[in-house]
Amino acid sequence: MNQIDFSTAERHKVVIVGSGPAGLTAALYASRSNLEPVVFQGPEPGGQLITTTDVENYPGYPDGIMGPEMMQQFEEQARRFGADLRWGTVTSIDLSGTPFKMIVDEETPIIADTVIISTGASAQYLGLDNEKRLLGRGVSACATCDGAFFKDQEVAVVGGGDTAMEEALFLTRFASKVYLIHRRDSLRASKIMQDRVIASEKIEILWNRAVIDVLGENDVSGVRLKDTVSGEENDMDLQGLFLGIGHKPNTDIFKDWLNLDSNGYIQTEPDSTYTGVSGVFACGDAQDHVYRQAVTAAGTGCMAAIDAERWLAERE
Repeated sequence: MNQIDFSTAERHKVVIVGSGPAGLTAALYASRSNLEPVVFQGPEPGGQLITTTDVENYPGYPDGIMGPEMMQQFEEQARRFGADLRWGTVTSIDLSGTPFKMIVDEETPIIADTVIISTGASAQYLGLDNEKRLLGRGVSACATCDGAFFKDQEVAVVGGGDTAMEEALFLTRFASKVYLIHRRDSLRASKIMQDRVIASEKIEILWNRAVIDVLGENDVSGVRLKDTVSGEENDMDLQGLFLGIGHKPNTDIFKDWLNLDSNGYIQTEPDSTYTGVSGVFACGDAQDHVYRQAVTAAGTGCMAAIDAERWLAERE
């Protein structure tokens, strides 16, 4: 960052780093407060909802809506009130003092009076080609979001930690059968979560199994499993595959400046979006490891914009 000349850099009252429901809601509220926010949308404009097909649990859409269409409407509403939405990723940042400095796409210097972080989190995937191809077509990383689509169907959850246990237990509300696929012979989840899974009549644990392929043309029809002990492979019919191997918050560029928990989520003050750096606010999945829903992300985006507005007003 020392090699970049900031003397002629653009300066803005509010810079929002990342998009998705949190960032775009923050942009909407900041725009309506005449703060003229600039949004750098990041490598995945619109966030995780861009890879989601049907969204049926966001208020105001009684018939549901496609994820990409929903995010397009978020963008249009933010732009209507003057938000400046730009392509670009903040690749480095200096939060040592106000005004804050950042570099976009490793070359463009930007100065901000306040920063709202809405970089979200990325689901961890197995790295299979068909897994990505069938994402939103039977492959999911969120049982709370998509479980209702699998009523009376057979599904599987991959993982052995608390996330996988929570996903499997939630899916028993809808699916006729839930297989928990784990590559080892013991679970790493907490004892209470293990006990609940083992006690469920709908859940069957497949020990020492690894998913090596996802089957299906337009929708998931099954998975190919490999026995991690014998090496034997077999196919199993399924209608849904849920990844329960966790999420990684996209917060690496902030680790030198902000307080992060052991998993990388930004820690904020209770009942606010204030971070440990005055003038920097965090919202959405970058700081929420509990709910991880579009509606809660949007709510914290609103909070962040209001917090930023009040912070600026106090210093005028």
